[in-house]
Amino acid sequence: MSATSSRKLTLADIADVRAYEREREAFRAHVIELKRRRRVHVGNVVTVVFENRDTMRFQVQEMARVERLDTDQAIQDELDVYNPLIPEPAQLCATLFLELTSAEQMREWLPKLVGIERSLVFRLPDGSEVRCAVEAAHATQLTREHVTAAVHFVDFRFTPEQVEAFVDGVVLAVDHPAYAEAVELAPVTVAELRNDLVETV
Repeated sequence: MSATSSRKLTLADIADVRAYEREREAFRAHVIELKRRRRVHVGNVVTVVFENRDTMRFQVQEMARVERLDTDQAIQDELDVYNPLIPEPAQLCATLFLELTSAEQMREWLPKLVGIERSLVFRLPDGSEVRCAVEAAHATQLTREHVTAAVHFVDFRFTPEQVEAFVDGVVLAVDHPAYAEAVELAPVTVAELRNDLVETV
């Protein structure tokens, strides 16, 4: 089995509710720590969480637990939604959150940030840039002409040379006309994301 196909979740990867309850506390702690290393704040409004197989398995397990999903078809429906957010080699997948906690902030920022989901860009130490694309299955649901959503799903595609250049010093920027911010990734985050980019992890 290739590295690409082995990353996606199958029905066999999803524990039934009783089995999941036995592992949930430890697995939840693991994913919380994982997300800590994979979360990047870009300014005060934008937060990006880079997803991988474990974060998506946690999402599916929690959905199954809360919604009492107990058939293969119900689980497969969830896998079909979340598998596209598990990166292939030379790809990063992320959830972009607008950290808006009040109705006043939402009224101010959601109209202002239309197009934010196309404004994330990696600036690599070799001088090249990798801009995000919108995850296709979600684009039509979340993109509006006059107001944006508070959550978006995006991905980044890298050339082999850009994968090699993904080292300490990588900057994640937002270059939206209404929101220009940038942050250098912590070394622990660079190491995490390199694991997503390379063929063997």
